[in-house]
Amino acid sequence: MSLNKILLEPGSLWQKLVHQTEFALDCGTLHPIATNYELLEVGDIQFLVRILVNLQRKESAKKEQKKKAKKSGKEFNPFLPYEEDLFVSDLTDTHLCLLNKFNAVDHHLLMITREFEEQENQLNLADFLAVAITLAEINGLVFYNSGKLAGASQRHKHLQLVPLPLVPHGVSLPISPWITDVCLKQEIINTIPQFPFINAIAACPDIFSINPLEIAPILLEKYQQLLVKTDLNQKKSAKTAPYNLLMTREWMMVIPRSQESYQDISINSLGFAGALLVRNPEQMEQLKQIGPLTFLQKVGIKKTSSEARNT
Repeated sequence: MSLNKILLEPGSLWQKLVHQTEFALDCGTLHPIATNYELLEVGDIQFLVRILVNLQRKESAKKEQKKKAKKSGKEFNPFLPYEEDLFVSDLTDTHLCLLNKFNAVDHHLLMITREFEEQENQLNLADFLAVAITLAEINGLVFYNSGKLAGASQRHKHLQLVPLPLVPHGVSLPISPWITDVCLKQEIINTIPQFPFINAIAACPDIFSINPLEIAPILLEKYQQLLVKTDLNQKKSAKTAPYNLLMTREWMMVIPRSQESYQDISINSLGFAGALLVRNPEQMEQLKQIGPLTFLQKVGIKKTSSEARNT
């Protein structure tokens, strides 16, 4: 697959994101979801747990989407066409950036394909070019929910980015201490031993020292190695079993999934970064009693005894 032309002016994405956020708030197109948060200590990390304050607007929007889909006989796709007021920037001939309409995190960015592609499809060179461009512009956490069981709410392929730090005080990302313990090396695929579920993590090359056109194939190769390591690589099919992908400027991680939720608490990629979301105080109490790692294990794939020993 040939790479496409880069359309984003270097050094402009953050300014565009901030400007469009202010505009979309002013015109009422952007609907932030208010949350409170608590920190739950697990070993030497603190899970960030957001508690939703009001979901009414998002629930109303979902009902309206279902009505439109029923009337048209077609599944609603918010990205074709997308809302112009949410448009942030073009990235390449194949990808562009939008604001997340219902964001629980400020400046939550979506990287979508211009043409429809299935969210369950494997990521490709064009996807990683979009990622490389975006991460070079914004220090953030990129994530991909591959399929409904991995937490995807839309079928149209989209990667996401939330700026770092996720935690207002302390480390930039809750699971950072465990990643530091792994001692990432460029040529080695590692696992995080504290995770009781299957995972694979690899170091990424310096995103600032390599042109995005050159770094995208390297990132694609890392991704494919992670799929092989977690038994997700299915060469005969464009799709894979459900999984979550997380990526920063320093590393990339893949976690296979077994189910979308546990005890009615849905988990997407952010959960494996140490950032969970609950709907009410009752769910927060459930999470405290059962423990964040147990929740993640229930929706991931539990390590076998031999896998646990080898990590």
